[in-house]
Amino acid sequence: MNSSSYDRVMELDGCAVRVVDAPRVASVRERMPAERDLADTAEVFGLLSDPGRLRLLVALLDGELCVCDLAAVSGMSESAASHALRLLRAHRVVSVRRSGRMAYYRLADAHVRMLLDLAVAHIEHTQVVEEAVHPEREP
Repeated sequence: MNSSSYDRVMELDGCAVRVVDAPRVASVRERMPAERDLADTAEVFGLLSDPGRLRLLVALLDGELCVCDLAAVSGMSESAASHALRLLRAHRVVSVRRSGRMAYYRLADAHVRMLLDLAVAHIEHTQVVEEAVHPEREP
């Protein structure tokens, strides 16, 4: 690729006009959450990015479970499950109910359930699309 064609590609990648729709940009900026709220949201998504923690959360879609049962369902040790649940509780993704020495965990609220339901539905949808587009690939 010669220098002039590279320069043309670079021009196309950038914005020739810095703000195309100023009122819309202003509207979006007004609705943008505060930096701290964005950071908190990013932390929650980071917590959900771990397959072990996600397995625990999906198990809780069926309702409250004790740490022992969550460890068995997720294939984690009780110690690892307990640690993961502590992290999730610190970020208000799960809540805990204690009964004697037992700790029973559940999803913190309907928003967490909705987030998980949507994520699982999205993956199921994309798998169906992927299989339709590429039937030769194994699931």
